[in-house]
Amino acid sequence: MRTITTTEELAAFCEAAKAGPYVTLDTEFLRERTYWSKLCLIQMALPGAEGEAVLVDPLEGDLSLDPLYDLFRDESVVKVFHAARQDLEIFFVEGGVFPKPLFDTQIAAMVCGFGEQVGYETLVRRIAKAGLDKTSRFTDWSRRPLSAAQKEYALADVTHLRVIYEWLAGQLKKNGRGPWVEEELAILTDPATYTTHPDEAWLRIKTRTTSARFLAVVKELARFRESYAQAQNVPRSRVMKDDALLELASTRPSTAEELGRSRLLMREGRKPEIAEGILAAIKAGVEMRPEDMPRPAPHADQPQVNGALADLLRVLLKAKSESLGVAPRLIAPSSDLDAIAAGLREVESLKGWRREAFGEDALRLCKGEIALSARGTEIRIVRL
Repeated sequence: MRTITTTEELAAFCEAAKAGPYVTLDTEFLRERTYWSKLCLIQMALPGAEGEAVLVDPLEGDLSLDPLYDLFRDESVVKVFHAARQDLEIFFVEGGVFPKPLFDTQIAAMVCGFGEQVGYETLVRRIAKAGLDKTSRFTDWSRRPLSAAQKEYALADVTHLRVIYEWLAGQLKKNGRGPWVEEELAILTDPATYTTHPDEAWLRIKTRTTSARFLAVVKELARFRESYAQAQNVPRSRVMKDDALLELASTRPSTAEELGRSRLLMREGRKPEIAEGILAAIKAGVEMRPEDMPRPAPHADQPQVNGALADLLRVLLKAKSESLGVAPRLIAPSSDLDAIAAGLREVESLKGWRREAFGEDALRLCKGEIALSARGTEIRIVRL
């Protein structure tokens, strides 16, 4: 098990990787105590059973990741990950780069009949016909030295990945669903996926209150929390949790003494620099001009859902998902089916590969151009 700790070693390995068709990668990181993930380890493996697999340790020695980012930009080499979202966020935040071309075995497995968000261990067992020792999964990857068990666990995340990638790539060639995977990967390599603007942070907070003034205070508190957490690299919850934020938006303290009466604000949030920011945010929300206040989504005339049609769409979705071997929720969530049954057409399941897999027939069903019939447990589509 070779561990790379210098830029020169990393550059040499990345040059070797450029000679092959693909390289498998994974990371170990910590995020419990920070806003941004702390990169602790990178695992990489070259193709083939005899291809070298290495650990890259960014916490030891004098190491720049520039050679890795250069490899990411080399479009002649496929970069293979499993469940890549968090890995990609780390590299985008630290290096401003996405690996291209990218292959995510979790996404590929979804469209090849393995269900939603299939785990790596499942693919190792079913495709690579091997087992995994997961005892090191939740260890502290920032502590040094790493144990032999940690290193073996980390390397297994990229060595079995080679077999999984080659098998899934072969399946995609057979079933012609490569474009489906590409559509999903486009989301993963969109900077907007990893960019949280403080002005929009309030939209993630669930509240049933529709008062514009209340929402104005929520918006300002969420903006302060997000800005502070990003600047100080601490989790949002260390500044204040959502329940405390909503409490403060309701009680609207204006002094440190009043803020001290909060039932839900934790000790961290009572520190002077945070307490002052909270009070300033509340004041800004209270004084916000009416025309600048956030507005809840209008309740205006919601389209009426045709319940019978929604039920038929669910039957159609079940038939389609079974014939394609793709999880129903990956094709169309229940909310999309209700929206279609209500006459709405701007839904994700009527776009891209989902339209091809389900949406076209869903629209035909709505127009009365097809019907559904049952024969035993089989659902059939009948053209009218």
